[in-house]
Amino acid sequence: MKILIDNGHGKETPGKCSPDGRLKEYAYTREIADRLVTGLQNEGIDAQRIVPGENDVALFERVRRVNAFGKDAILVSIHCNAMGSGAEWMSASGWSVFVGVNASMNSKRLARQLAQVALNRKVKVRRPSPQKLYWTANFYICQQTNCPAVLVENFFQDNKEDVEFLLSEEGKQCVTNILLEGITNYLKEYIAVR
Repeated sequence: MKILIDNGHGKETPGKCSPDGRLKEYAYTREIADRLVTGLQNEGIDAQRIVPGENDVALFERVRRVNAFGKDAILVSIHCNAMGSGAEWMSASGWSVFVGVNASMNSKRLARQLAQVALNRKVKVRRPSPQKLYWTANFYICQQTNCPAVLVENFFQDNKEDVEFLLSEEGKQCVTNILLEGITNYLKEYIAVR
């Protein structure tokens, strides 16, 4: 199975940074994507980024690239959340994962595995209810791909404490490990139920 990693937004996308400009989403998500791909490859898992450059790639093109691999793949789209416009610090915090409104059972399984790893690591997981570990949203990249797909929001780029954590080596490793362990747990479950 091919693991496809999408790093959200591009260098030229307006906003998408912390109010103090220290965290830029395009750069952060690419660093995490690179760490994740390397970690998966070290586990013997076939993984690659679908947007290798720094510039934004239109969503329809991202979806085309993913769908070229068929259904025998999974997609994880990596982002940082924001509550406001990026001009001021906000109070919302935490990690979350989303599936499309038309999500397959495998998309939901992947989302649950990722969220469970985050909970096990004592991360604040934002969720719609105590029983439901993931959100459902009309995100184009999750809706239009043929394979299981999730979008993760790794904390808030307009929350001061979240930004400090995200920029620390501990935070980067935590985010990478949630994704790495969640994906490998999903693959084990996927093989077991086949």
